[in-house]
Amino acid sequence: MTTFEPSTGLVMQAVGLTKRYGHVVALDGADFELAKGEILAVVGDNGAGKSSLIKVLTGATIPDSGSVFVDGKPVHFKNPLSARLAGIETVYQELAVATQLNIAQNLFLGRELRKPGLRGRILRQLDKSGMRQQAADHMKNLGIRIQSINQKVETLSGGQRQAVAVARAAAWGKRVVILDEPTAALGVRETNQVLNLITRVRDQGLSVVLISHSMPDVFQIADRIHIHRLGRRAVVVSPKTTSMSDVVAVMTGALPPDKVQSSLIATGATSPASH
Repeated sequence: MTTFEPSTGLVMQAVGLTKRYGHVVALDGADFELAKGEILAVVGDNGAGKSSLIKVLTGATIPDSGSVFVDGKPVHFKNPLSARLAGIETVYQELAVATQLNIAQNLFLGRELRKPGLRGRILRQLDKSGMRQQAADHMKNLGIRIQSINQKVETLSGGQRQAVAVARAAAWGKRVVILDEPTAALGVRETNQVLNLITRVRDQGLSVVLISHSMPDVFQIADRIHIHRLGRRAVVVSPKTTSMSDVVAVMTGALPPDKVQSSLIATGATSPASH
């Protein structure tokens, strides 16, 4: 029996993921690879299995079979908390922020700092000034302009709210930030602001997974594009060598994956895909 050896240089990798719901096959031997410090776009038609793949990678779903590796070591996420403890943060399209709380409270939501000494340990007093200062510094480092760290999120625009959600993920994600349709329902200006923020997160050394239906957004910032079809990875391509029309054609089945140039890192492939 051959033992699978995870590839070096990948912050996250999955091999042979399978997930069935009765007769419905959501994942059919799906593979995944994410390099350190890259923006990887995951695209696919509706029902292709993108959501199922991401749920496995974030601990929201336990696969029936297959393996997930983080920094080359096997992991078994039982829930989203176990994925977060491994340094993987996710920003979902819905319910990304708590609108009634201010920006600092959102960044530290569920991870509040307590005052040092007895006041923190015994009286459980929160270090509100420390959280405000750290939140302000983090927003500044990411180039996010706000009037005040004490602003309630409900007073922010859609793009600013999304920026807060991304900033929170970047603050706590030690390895990977996964973004689910971060520019959905945003205007052109706010979309560009969020895309610029995503590149700054990548430039700080984190790996980013971008799930998006917007091909222009994908081609603007992605380093590689993972095309998902029929419950598995069809091919991974580079936006520098593959056209937008070809990506869409592979997604819909109009173009076989072996007709485009693969950009797999695990195999070092630069020749046409093998799937």
